[in-house]
Amino acid sequence: MLNTWVVVPTCLPLIVRRCHACSSERFRASGKFRVNANHKVLDAWLLALCTACGETTKLTVLERVHVRSLRPELLDRLHDNDPDLTAELLQDPGVRRRNRIALDWADAWCLDTGGLDPGDGEVLDVSVRFAAHIPVRPVRLIAVGFGLSRAEVERLITEGKLVSAGRLNGKVSADFTFMLKL
Repeated sequence: MLNTWVVVPTCLPLIVRRCHACSSERFRASGKFRVNANHKVLDAWLLALCTACGETTKLTVLERVHVRSLRPELLDRLHDNDPDLTAELLQDPGVRRRNRIALDWADAWCLDTGGLDPGDGEVLDVSVRFAAHIPVRPVRLIAVGFGLSRAEVERLITEGKLVSAGRLNGKVSADFTFMLKL
């Protein structure tokens, strides 16, 4: 029987960027947008607050975009400070690259094992799905899911009791499966 685990975001990740006021490296998205119109072009920013000093920084979302080329529902979401739009934009690689930021997902996700069912066999098949693009080490996910230490999970991999078609070292953010031989 195939068990399904889901990696679910619990809150927005922290934004990794140096604060010009206090040299801290973490910002929290405020969920608020600033939209500026200059004749027929728009600029839009996502506002973020430094976790240490509270200083505000602007992350560029739109830059010099002609009003007619913008979908009206996107403009409405910006004006309404849509929290779902904040999450979408933080996941957008273009926004992260343009603003030279990274995301810190520590303590911003949880693993839903859905009540692990070992079945009646000697082999446990598990499929791990990601509800959002959250880079996590598979060894850590497996350790959390089974209540083991990461060293114990590494030992299971070394002994050949824990196998996967994909790699289990490094970080992944795409769905994968693994098999545990009991």
